[in-house]
Amino acid sequence: MAKEIRQCGWCVGNELYEKYHDDEWGTPNYDDQQLFEFLLLEGAQAGLSWITILKKREGYRKAFDGFDAEKMARYTPARINKLLQNPEIVRNRLKVESAVSNARLFLDLREQTGSFSDYVWQFVDHTPRQNRFRSLEQVPATTPASDRMCKTMKKDGFRFVGSTICYAYMQATGMVNDHLVSCFRHEECLRLSK
Repeated sequence: MAKEIRQCGWCVGNELYEKYHDDEWGTPNYDDQQLFEFLLLEGAQAGLSWITILKKREGYRKAFDGFDAEKMARYTPARINKLLQNPEIVRNRLKVESAVSNARLFLDLREQTGSFSDYVWQFVDHTPRQNRFRSLEQVPATTPASDRMCKTMKKDGFRFVGSTICYAYMQATGMVNDHLVSCFRHEECLRLSK
């Protein structure tokens, strides 16, 4: 008898993907530091697969001082050039430079509003959206909420925050619960949002 798969199909068969799916993806996250990390990782993913970024995640943490925005905001052009030689990250100048400029914006925003979490969660009215998709084909790449997030973040100066990236960010950080209803995590994430 075949083993019943109770996970979303996109993660099945890869241990790193499955662990990420089972432990993190879709879990409502309100921690400024973790939200900042996901913002940079989602931006790094642009044009690439998420598994590529997951495999490089520890390399990113080392290269970017544990995603310490205060340290990153002080990176010099020489430090950026050194990062571009690091094979443990995606060596794309625009992405690396945007990580540094996004760190500065993150700090400014947090100083102005007190919470980056409040800033990003406003796009779902501070309540995780509970979707009830039955197949991966039903899951959208963008939504009106991700369009609003993209438009606002771009206006505020953030880079690598297109609507598709914003929606992937919302999925990763639990602003939306896009686990399929057949997945064991759907109900877990639903309970966490109450």
